[in-house]
This record gives sequence, structure tokens and C-alpha cells, in this order.
Amino acid sequence: MPRDASTARKRATPRRAISKRRGPGGSRSYEYPDLLRAMADALPASPGVYFFHGDSATPLYIGKSVNLRSRVLSHLRNRAEARMLRQTRRISHIVTAGEIGALLLEARLIKQQQPLMNQKLRRTWQLCSLRLRDGIPEVVYSKDVDFSAQADLFGLFTSRHAALEWLRNLADGERLCFGALGLERLPRGRTCFRAMVGQCAGVCRGDESRAEHDRRLLDRLESLRLACWPYPGRIGLVERTGEHCQIHVVRNWCYLGSAADLAGAAQLDTLAEGFDADGYRILCEPILRGHVEIIRLPDAAG
Repeated sequence: MPRDASTARKRATPRRAISKRRGPGGSRSYEYPDLLRAMADALPASPGVYFFHGDSATPLYIGKSVNLRSRVLSHLRNRAEARMLRQTRRISHIVTAGEIGALLLEARLIKQQQPLMNQKLRRTWQLCSLRLRDGIPEVVYSKDVDFSAQADLFGLFTSRHAALEWLRNLADGERLCFGALGLERLPRGRTCFRAMVGQCAGVCRGDESRAEHDRRLLDRLESLRLACWPYPGRIGLVERTGEHCQIHVVRNWCYLGSAADLAGAAQLDTLAEGFDADGYRILCEPILRGHVEIIRLPDAAG
């Protein structure tokens, strides 16, 4: 190819949307395209939820932060985020009154909109927990049991496999018996193989009492105990940042929405479908430990 033709082709080739530069120590970092950088710079330094939008109606990514501008500008860290930014056409946001509101809204919107690059907060349809039946752990499902009201449930797992894997790891760490845990069917009078190789403390052959075996099991399960919903109905969590105030309406650990005042909160009474594990994880500590201002709300029929 003639030299002048090659030069002309190089000049006609569009520049990459995201430029690469060498950071400290020679590592590569990435810069926003000018348009996205301007959008990020215009975001408020406030709590809220942000969206990276591509060409489709479904967002590429939904995130949250207590400082929207700072968090969005921090998406300049690695190749995976650089690829996302090359697909981004615009950035939008919703301001909340605080971190709890941002966490709740992010979890809800990810379930509703299923962004392409969010994975952790997508809806889990096989949510499981463990319950003791005659001293033996069994897996129960949120579709069959109301996790917000059922006492003596332990742990939240994304599948039966995950729950049983947790039990197996517990057995390894505490030298528990697979037979006593219901993980292995032992013929009457037989000991498990794990006892013979020292992986089980030997409850199955009388080396330790069943009470001692079960004590170790209960000690570990207790750390995973689920809290029942402590109110008879709906409550409002009041969150304020400066002059911005929101009332987050919750019932049975499920987030029903947010309102600016009591009149708006009174209209939020549609219960989310099923137990919301994300709502539970976000709300359990602040509600049970009294870290937030709480107001009691009557149900719609009240």
C-alpha cells in the first residue's frame, strides 16, 4: 500500500471513545469520553441512585452512593468498566435523602429493570433457609414459608445446593456427622466413613454425645438466625439530608416505596411479592438496633 494512502486511512480512523493513559507505576487507567465526563461532573454530591444508559431501553448498569458525583467518576478503574463506558450514551440519577433510601431503591430497580451488567441484586427465585426438624436441619423455601413471620429459621441461601454446601462446610469445620445432619443416610448401627478418617468427632459411634454434637451445630446456626418482623404492620423510616426528607415505607422486611410526607406514605400499601432478602439485609440492623427514626403507619384498611 502506498505510504500516503496508509497515512490517509489512519487519519480517517475515529479515535477510541475512551483514551488509555499510563498511571503511576506504568499501569493503564481509563478516561471518560468528554460527553460522559461532563455528565458526571454535573451530578450532585448527594446520596442517590445512578444509571448508565446504552442504546436500549434497559440500563447497562444501576448503582448507588452517598455521593453520586464521586462514585460515578470512580468508574475509571479497569478494563471491564472501560468496556461498559464505551457502550454508555448518557448518565441519569435519582437523588435520595440518605444511604438507606439509595440502597432500597437500587435493589428494587435492579430487580425491576434487570440491567445487563448488574448481577448480585437480581431476584432470586429459589430463596432458601434452614430449619431444624427433630434436631436435623432441613431446607425450606420462601415460596412455602413466610420468612418474615416464621421463627427459628437460619440463614438466607440462593438455592438448596448453596444451603447444603454451607452445612457440609460447617460439618468439616466442626467435625460434625453427615448422618446426624441428614446429609448421609446411615444404616442402623453403622458409623460414617468420616468418623473412621477423623473428619467426624464420632457421635455416630458413641465417641461424643448427641447433645455435644448438637451444641456445636446450634452455636453456628444461631449466628444466622433470621429476625421476625417486629411490628404488626407498616412502618416508616424517616431519613433526612439537609432539607431533603423521605419516609421509606416497609412491611414484613419488604420495601413498599418512599414519600416526602405522611400523606404520601399512607398511599404506599402494596406489598412486594414474597420475602425480600435484599430488604431484610439492608433494614435488619438499623431497625432492630434503633439506628433510624421510625414512625408507625396504619394499614390501608385501618
